[in-house]
Amino acid sequence: MKRILQGLVFAIGILDSSQAVDAKVIKFEILRTESPAFEGRVFASVGTYDRIIARATIGVAPRDPHNSVIVDIDRAPRSAQGLVEAVSDVEILRPTIAANANRRLFYEVANRGNKAGLALFNDAAVNNDLTKVADAGNGFLMSRGYTIVWSGWQGDTAAVSGRLTFSPPIVPQITGLAREEFIFDHLEDPALATLSYPAADLDPAHAKITVRERESDPRTAPNDLSLRFDSPNRIAIRRPAGFDAGAIYELIYLAKDPKVMGLGFAATRDIVSFLRHQKADAEGTANLLAGQIDRAIAFGVSQSGRYLHDFLYLGFNTDEEGRAVFEGLMPHVAGGKKTFTNYRFSQPGRSPYQHADTVYPGSEFPFTYPVTTDALTGRTDGLLAQCLAAGNCPKTIKTDSEIEFYQQRASLVATDTQGNDLAMPDNVRLFLISNLQHFALANDRSALARTCMFPTNPLHAGPPARALLVALDAWITDGILPPPSRYPSRSDGTLVPPTAEAVGFPQIPGVRYSGQLTRPTVIDFDVMPPVKGAAYPVFVPKTDADGRNIAGVRLPTLEAPIATHTGWNFRKAGFAEGELCENYGSMFPFAATREERLKNNDTRLSLAERYPKQGDRAAAVSKAAKQLVQDRLLLEQDVELFIANI
Repeated sequence: MKRILQGLVFAIGILDSSQAVDAKVIKFEILRTESPAFEGRVFASVGTYDRIIARATIGVAPRDPHNSVIVDIDRAPRSAQGLVEAVSDVEILRPTIAANANRRLFYEVANRGNKAGLALFNDAAVNNDLTKVADAGNGFLMSRGYTIVWSGWQGDTAAVSGRLTFSPPIVPQITGLAREEFIFDHLEDPALATLSYPAADLDPAHAKITVRERESDPRTAPNDLSLRFDSPNRIAIRRPAGFDAGAIYELIYLAKDPKVMGLGFAATRDIVSFLRHQKADAEGTANLLAGQIDRAIAFGVSQSGRYLHDFLYLGFNTDEEGRAVFEGLMPHVAGGKKTFTNYRFSQPGRSPYQHADTVYPGSEFPFTYPVTTDALTGRTDGLLAQCLAAGNCPKTIKTDSEIEFYQQRASLVATDTQGNDLAMPDNVRLFLISNLQHFALANDRSALARTCMFPTNPLHAGPPARALLVALDAWITDGILPPPSRYPSRSDGTLVPPTAEAVGFPQIPGVRYSGQLTRPTVIDFDVMPPVKGAAYPVFVPKTDADGRNIAGVRLPTLEAPIATHTGWNFRKAGFAEGELCENYGSMFPFAATREERLKNNDTRLSLAERYPKQGDRAAAVSKAAKQLVQDRLLLEQDVELFIANI
């Protein structure tokens, strides 16, 4: 595969006379306004909110040094004004009475076009159509007066289920090898799939299809494995015998019509900058937020958090006037990864995991914020390199769950590529929210996921996330330092090799700690399929006798536990058994009595041994919650939430 590398040094050039100097929002169209939103719900002293559905057309100057990093921007079609144009969906929630807003813009990076922030901060359900009273959840963000903004950035998001879309241009007359991985998790035969890019050649003999049971297995092409192109975008795979539902199918084919996916970063930059600073768009339509925003915070969960890593790394936190786009960043459960976005034939939805997508681009060095040197490649770089040069690095609070250390190479955020602790810059705080899976809703219950071996982990990150957002806001607004980082480290023994002995995971009936995790390597992307090279050292959080992470922020209920909660889970029989089960965690309840645990060879104390008197657990949870409030890692309003749910 011909790989177009991300450029990190802005090319300084003189624009020709036909080249527009400034990229800008050409047109900001308000398509619909709902006033008041949420069926007229009133949010404390802020009052009601309005919901604005809009569409922004941006025009990017391809030779502007702020944009030259965008892959294929020089090949994209241009308007009569010499601009590369794209269209983004936009949605805004703002106080009906502008004077009641807190003058901070809270920008959530859409996750595959979806809104997830209200599920975390407001304990709401995940929903893109924010119309009902319940869609605002507990109203946390609204009661604090934030102006909330979403915009589309991912150029392959389908316009379904209320997702925010982004429409970058297609680069004409370009073909190249593209690679797809499919894990169907079913046994339908033939298996049907949609390609990320249309095929330029529909002859199956000119494509390469392989299958392997596990990521580490060799690729094979059995005689009973076959491929059929039903159209340029749809294929059918005839499945061979001997492979279960979790097998990995890989297709390498000649593709066409790559999109300028990296333009999504410019769209975020320009839309937020427009809403903050401009009085009107290029056609004279007034900016509805003009003069109302003093500071901006960007939040992203999972893919969206990885997007923020890229946004910062590629220099997009500086707008074309040299201003910082965001004063604060809050990437959540993003680990040590970026995205497969600013590449030719990119696939932004991919994320390298232990069992899937392992050799896709977007998760290479640098893994962390400070500028360091990669011991394996000799490269020197860091997520902050561009903003350090610009002198406008945002204050950043990064939060991860336990699974990020197993699936998302999170230890490389805290160590160099030789496994030594790294000191974080003054503008960065790291927090492990202990023993959580990747994401869970506020009212989730432990249950068996279809492909997983163990019941899932229902613990919700919302309460500490709310406290840390308040801390980040105070940091960027009033200069009040946030709590110090709480992240595992090598030097204090809380970040250890992924072996049962080092981790200290307890003996639990029916559970074997395997240390299964993603093992990142240097990857050669100049061949197809890409080839792994030398491996980076990775580590995981050490646990106590109950399986609790020693480092990090523990929820109050974990200080008086009723079960062992883990960030990891395994795939069950029939689905590549024993591989990590995506982003799911597990929950293993304690025995009720001492007799029961001894009978089952369970090393963990039983509930009766832990809490011999009624009220013992409630008292312990209350004490832990109040301590977290003192540490500014829990809001006073959330203390009762934990006590009430005991």
